[in-house]
Amino acid sequence: MINIFKGEFILSSIWPQLLLQVILIAINAYFAATEIAVISLNEALIRKQAEGGDRKAAKLLRIVEMPTRFLSTIQIGITLAGFLGSAFAADNLAGPLTQWAVSTFALTGPVVATVRTLSVIVVTVILSFFTLVFGELVPKRVAMKKSEAVARFSCGVVSLLATVMRPLIWLLTISTNAVLWLFRINPNDEDKEVSEEGLRILIDLSEEKGAIETEEKEMIENIFEFNNMTAADVMVHRTDMVMLRAEDTPEKIEKAIEESGLSRFPVYEEDADDIIGILSTREWLINARKPQPKPLRELLRRPYFVPQSVRTDLLFRDMQSKKVHLSIVVDEYGGTAGLVTMEDLLEEIVGNIYDEFDPQEDLEIIPLGEDRWRVAGSAELEELFDALGMEMLEEEESETLGGLVYAQLSVIPEDGSHPEVNIYGLHIRVEELSERRVEWATVTKLSPPPEEEEEHTGHKKES
Repeated sequence: MINIFKGEFILSSIWPQLLLQVILIAINAYFAATEIAVISLNEALIRKQAEGGDRKAAKLLRIVEMPTRFLSTIQIGITLAGFLGSAFAADNLAGPLTQWAVSTFALTGPVVATVRTLSVIVVTVILSFFTLVFGELVPKRVAMKKSEAVARFSCGVVSLLATVMRPLIWLLTISTNAVLWLFRINPNDEDKEVSEEGLRILIDLSEEKGAIETEEKEMIENIFEFNNMTAADVMVHRTDMVMLRAEDTPEKIEKAIEESGLSRFPVYEEDADDIIGILSTREWLINARKPQPKPLRELLRRPYFVPQSVRTDLLFRDMQSKKVHLSIVVDEYGGTAGLVTMEDLLEEIVGNIYDEFDPQEDLEIIPLGEDRWRVAGSAELEELFDALGMEMLEEEESETLGGLVYAQLSVIPEDGSHPEVNIYGLHIRVEELSERRVEWATVTKLSPPPEEEEEHTGHKKES
């Protein structure tokens, strides 16, 4: 009866201590959740809300802008809660547990000291488990999911505590900064810059979570790639340019306008390397209706020449500031390499742009059956390999299918011939040649690839 009475007495004395531990764990959870919530905040969004008159957002912004003060306040709260919890547990929980064990099992002598040590260990392990789960992990997970809501809920108390404990926070800040200086770290440095790779990862995660659409992601990625490209990458090649001769008749000019539907034409004197101006279709048509139309040369605008190596982002800004819609791209020898329009540059970001008068772009890669495709000679190798589910070798210098074919041939094929090439596990048969240009070819996947393909060498024959 005495043991039962003692047991009930011990249990009744433990309940207040257990309630105290619950309160301390709750305090720990409060500060842990606040820490993660504030760190996870979108500073740009909070700043915008604060500028819009949101008082709580303004208070949060002050907290975010003073991380040392905030973290010191949080750490003081967590440390005090943990310290008090451990101290009270060791004295007020381990003791009653030892008494219960001694009275229940009638323990005496040195065993009592061992039981007390074991009681402290058991209480510490149990307390650590509950503190870790309910005081750290659960509140932090909640704060990660509801960062703004948690931060708004707790910012008032944290700000008040930071004011009350200002002397202690000042001491901690000075001590922290001194240690950082010992490691040659400037505590006043701005936060590290966000890298492009970090932004790309953030964009991928945003797409996976449905925050942005696939088209939006592609557009953002195109912007990243835009400054890595040059005029040579986006230009209309010289062989594809529609040009006018300075001596062309009005009838021939009108025919070119009607057939191409273009708004501007480069005009050359002797050959394509001697471009003397740019003709606007609109100005030509208006001029043609006048009783005494001006000659072609008087309608030309000064051509704007750019090197092949100029970056597309710089070219875009330059053309935009100078109100230039068409640039002539020149090679290292000063010859005409191609042309670039503002529309070409914009399409690198937003994709193909069509108006009601543009014909829909013909497909350059057309499936013919299993492992067979009809491919235009102008098709880019990167797009071709993507369509075929293959990886393109980085050392490959050719940019188009036609360029790849010619790189494997020792002679220039004649119009009407059908040269064939085996390379990269592909059999390529040229179906149409026009003015020594590969217009169309049939591409077939070889399975298994011949041995020479493993060494990335080409085998060719002509028929």
